[in-house]
Amino acid sequence: MADQWQNAMDHAVAIARKAGEVVREALRGDRKVMTKSSSIDLVTQTDQKVEQLIIQSVKERFPAHRFIGEESVAAGEPCDLTDQPTWIIDPIDGTTNFVHAFPFVAVSIGFCVDKKVEFGVVYSCLEDKMFVARRGRGAFCNGEPLKVSDQEDIKRSIVVTEFGSNRDPDAVDRIFSSLRKIVCLPVHGVRSAGTAAINLCLVASGSVEAYYEIGIHVWDVAAGSLMVTEAGGVLLDVEGGDVDLMSRRIVAANNRAVAGQIIRQLNVFSPPRDDTLPSHE
Repeated sequence: MADQWQNAMDHAVAIARKAGEVVREALRGDRKVMTKSSSIDLVTQTDQKVEQLIIQSVKERFPAHRFIGEESVAAGEPCDLTDQPTWIIDPIDGTTNFVHAFPFVAVSIGFCVDKKVEFGVVYSCLEDKMFVARRGRGAFCNGEPLKVSDQEDIKRSIVVTEFGSNRDPDAVDRIFSSLRKIVCLPVHGVRSAGTAAINLCLVASGSVEAYYEIGIHVWDVAAGSLMVTEAGGVLLDVEGGDVDLMSRRIVAANNRAVAGQIIRQLNVFSPPRDDTLPSHE
C-alpha cells in the first residue's frame, strides 16, 4: 500500500538539508544573539530565518497542514497539538551550541497525525548526518539502519542528559541530585551534547544507552522520539508511565531494564506543560 505521507517526508528531508546549509553559512559570519525568557534562553536571527524557510516551504506544498514551531510559539502562537497533520519544528536545536560554534547543531522536524509522530527528520548540520524515521518502517542515518544498544546493565552504560535553561534553585537542586545518583550507580559515563534531538539520535544509534531530561519542549523531542522507538528503544515518562510529548519530561532508552534503572534515581518535578503555556517560557 502506498504511504500517504511519503511526499511529506521527502519534502521534510529536502528542506532540512536546505536549512542546514543556511545554518552552516551563518556560522561563517557574525551571529546576532537575542534572548527570550532569560539571559541564557538564546535565539538568533538564523533560528527565525530557518523556521520561516521551513514553514513557508511546507505551506506551499501542504497548505492545509498545521504547525508548531519553537520561534512561532515564542512569538505568541499557540502550542496546540490536534489530530490534524501537524509539523513540529525546531529550526536550530542547540542554539547555544550554534552561538558558540560548538559542533552539535540540528534541524528537527517531526510530523504528527492523530497526535502520533508519523515521521521524524533530524539533520545534524555540522556532522552532515541525516537521521530519518518513519512509523513502522525503521530509523536510518544517511541511509544506514539504526539499532539501539543491547546493553541491559546500567553500570555498563553511557547516559546523556541536559541541564536546560531553568535556573530556579529548587529545579537545579533536583537536576543535580538525580545526576549524582546516576553517576554513583556507577555508570560508565554521563554526556551532554547540548541538543535533545541529537541525544535521542545517539540512543537510536546505539552510541549511548539512555537519555533523560525534565524541561525540554515538544519541538526538541518530536522527531527524535520516533528515531528511538523505530530503532528498537523505549520512551517513558520520568515516573515510569507513558511518555507525553507535551509534558516536557522524557526518558529514552535502549530497553525497559535500563530505563527503569534510570527512573529509580530521578528526583522528579513537573514544569509547566507546553500546551498550557501562552508562549515559550
